[in-house]
Formats: sequence, structure tokens, C-alpha cells
Amino acid sequence: MDRPNFAGRVADLRVQAHFGNAVSYSGYRRGQHPRTGPHPSDAEILEDLLILERNFSMIRMYEASDYAARTVRLIAERGLSLQVVVGSWLFAEMNNPSCPWWASLYGSDGLSPSELAKNGRENERELERAIELAILFPKVVAGINVGNEALVDWSDHRVSWETMERYVRRAQGALKIPVSTADNWVPWSSREGAALAETCDFVMMHTYPVWERKTIDEALAYTIDNLETVREAIPDGKAIVIGECGWPSRVTEGAGEHANGVGSEENQARYYRELSRWTREEGITAFLFEAFDEPWKGGDDPLETEKHWGLYLENRKPKMVLRR
Repeated sequence: MDRPNFAGRVADLRVQAHFGNAVSYSGYRRGQHPRTGPHPSDAEILEDLLILERNFSMIRMYEASDYAARTVRLIAERGLSLQVVVGSWLFAEMNNPSCPWWASLYGSDGLSPSELAKNGRENERELERAIELAILFPKVVAGINVGNEALVDWSDHRVSWETMERYVRRAQGALKIPVSTADNWVPWSSREGAALAETCDFVMMHTYPVWERKTIDEALAYTIDNLETVREAIPDGKAIVIGECGWPSRVTEGAGEHANGVGSEENQARYYRELSRWTREEGITAFLFEAFDEPWKGGDDPLETEKHWGLYLENRKPKMVLRR
């Protein structure tokens, strides 16, 4: 895997380029949870960063929590050769009955106006935390990502297009680094997505062949098609970053969510090999999803797909994709 030497320079995501290998990082181990805690300790974070630094130049995080702040601080204090796209997690500011699991989360009546307003206030505070982190560590933070899949029609934490634009502009007004939001490729290819792309400094899109029931033989072509669809929709010259693209080493069999038998370390290694070659050739930065398996995700079934996207097992041992 290639790891360019930035020599103290921060990668400019406004430029269409391949800024080395990038990966989404959420290091919650067994018994840890982003909402209920506990969060990873400094020692656990440092262990992860030293592992990731061997193969990656950039990491992406999803929130501006104390955990994220400690991660960025450790990178700065230890002089690690990692740059970070800091996230700003957004909670639902509108009810979305189009989400298939909405009622199971919030009941048939959904969230009350007061609950939605409370979420909005927390979202404002979260964005301020992300901005502060970028100001404190300008040599580490390469960009701000406002929200994650908060616009796609199946999201359980939707915000309006107008609210998202306001949040992006708020961050841009406080920072000199590039700002965007991360979402499924479909919203970016819409009329509203194209308008939002005018405001954002770059476009961060997600593409998942597995969730669209593609086989490994179809995977890269589907990813390329998703990106080209977005490119045709957004303003000319706007840089595109793939914020998530991955292949799980195991999937929930028989659930109808995937093509049969697609989950394996062999398929994961093939997808990443083909994807990496293409992104280098085309000058695209792609954040692989994700660094480590996360057992907290999904339900009780240990074989559930959501738990097996990592390039490393939960015990930090590398999967086939990284064993050379």
C-alpha cells in the first residue's frame, strides 16, 4: 500500500487527487459503545493509530466527541504521519417514516417537536466541537465532515437540505480547511444534491455494491458507475472523495440483503485490490470502510454483516487484505 510523505503539508481535499490510502476509523472494542460507553482509552487509541500508520495516510472519524478529540491530540503529540477528516454527528431534526426501522426506534408517532428541537441544539454544539478541534490542530485535521448519511431517504437521523447547507456554511465561515457532508451516492446525484455541492468544498459520497446485491465480479464496475453518476450531476471541477466503500468478510446469510455467498476475506481482498488500483489511476481519494471489526454494531447475531467490515479483526489482527 502506498503512503505518500506529506512532509508537514495538509492534504487539500478540494483538489481531485489520490492522497494515499485512507480508512474510516471507529475503534470501539467489545463492551464499548459510542453512545452508552465506555469509549476507547488513550492506550487503546494509540495502539490503533500505530497499527493504522503502517498502511494509511488519512483516517476519517464520525463525531467530535472526547474520543475523537483524544485521537487527534495523540496524533499531534506523537508526531504520527496521519491526517484526519473530523466528523460532526447529526441527530434527527425531522421525522422520517421512510426509514424502514423508524418505528422500531421511535414508535409510530416518531419524535416530538421538542425532541427534534433538542436534537437541533445538540447538533449545533457538536458542530462547534468539530470546528474547535480543527482550529486547535491545523496540522492534523484535513477537513470537516458535517453529518453522515443524514440526507438519504432511508436515514434515521435526517436533517433538511436547508439545514445541512446552513451547517456547512457555518463551518466554512469559521475555518480555512475544506468542509463537506458525507452521504450515499443517490442524494448527491439529485437536484438538491447538486445544489448542495455548489456550497460544499468537495463532495464525499458512499458506495456499497454489497448492499445493492452485487457479486464480487460486478463490484468495481458498480462503484465506478456510482461515482460517474455523481460526477455528471454535480458542478464541473468539484472534487469527489469516496467517503465509504467496503466489502465485508462475512455477511448475514439467508436474509435477502446480499447476493448469496459474497462475504469472505477473499472477496474483500479482491475488492480492495481492484479499488485501490483504480483510485490511484484516476486520482481519487477513497476511505475504506472500515479499519476494525466492531462487535457492538447490529443485533445479537455474531455473524451479522455490520460487524465484519474491518480490515482488521476486533482483536487487531489483520485480515487477508492486509496480509502480504
